[in-house]
Amino acid sequence: MPKNFIIAIDGYSSCGKSTIAKALAKRLNFIYVDSGAMYRATTLYFLRNKIDWHDHDAVVETLKDVHVELHLENDFTQVLLNDEDVSEEIRLMPVSQNVSKVSAIKEVRKAMVKLQQKMGKTKNIVMDGRDIGTTVFPDAQLKVFMTAEPLIRAERRYKELKAKGEDISVREVLDNLKERDYEDTTREESPLRKADDAVILDNSHMTPEQQLEFVAKLYNNLLDRNSQ
Repeated sequence: MPKNFIIAIDGYSSCGKSTIAKALAKRLNFIYVDSGAMYRATTLYFLRNKIDWHDHDAVVETLKDVHVELHLENDFTQVLLNDEDVSEEIRLMPVSQNVSKVSAIKEVRKAMVKLQQKMGKTKNIVMDGRDIGTTVFPDAQLKVFMTAEPLIRAERRYKELKAKGEDISVREVLDNLKERDYEDTTREESPLRKADDAVILDNSHMTPEQQLEFVAKLYNNLLDRNSQ
């Protein structure tokens, strides 16, 4: 196995990409990188500082002050924004409602992609996001594209938000997901799409354990073929 084996997991929002990527990394003893958290942290900074992300010069200047770090602590990804732990705040609706808009900005994507590619140069990693297998690591050895029925995704996300005390309805979550899907797939810079060599994983009716076994089998089969 090469020193930098990369597993790229892309797909729609609220498909459980982070859950499966984190579990897979733990099983294989790989490093897990949550690229979505990086975009969410950047979005949070923009929101807090009332940055007009339609202002090109303001975006460029703002990015100089955005420093995002990821640390895996006991199966939990700690997200630091300029040394502040924002792991919980970046998952709330204000960020969810704007992250697709911010992540569509060319300068933002370039900054994040550069950082993500640096992470994958010397280590075995599992990274999930929207453009990992198409833009960040087009030569990744294994690519998975996750999807699920919109209503099922909305219900999963709704349960997560309610558990955090958010006052929201399934309809609001579903509308937000549909909006994010549209923005992710139609943006000019690195749109969400399945890489030609990616394997589709529709987890609408699969448990997390079944999903993990599905991807782990893909990985093991790939190793077997390469060893022959």
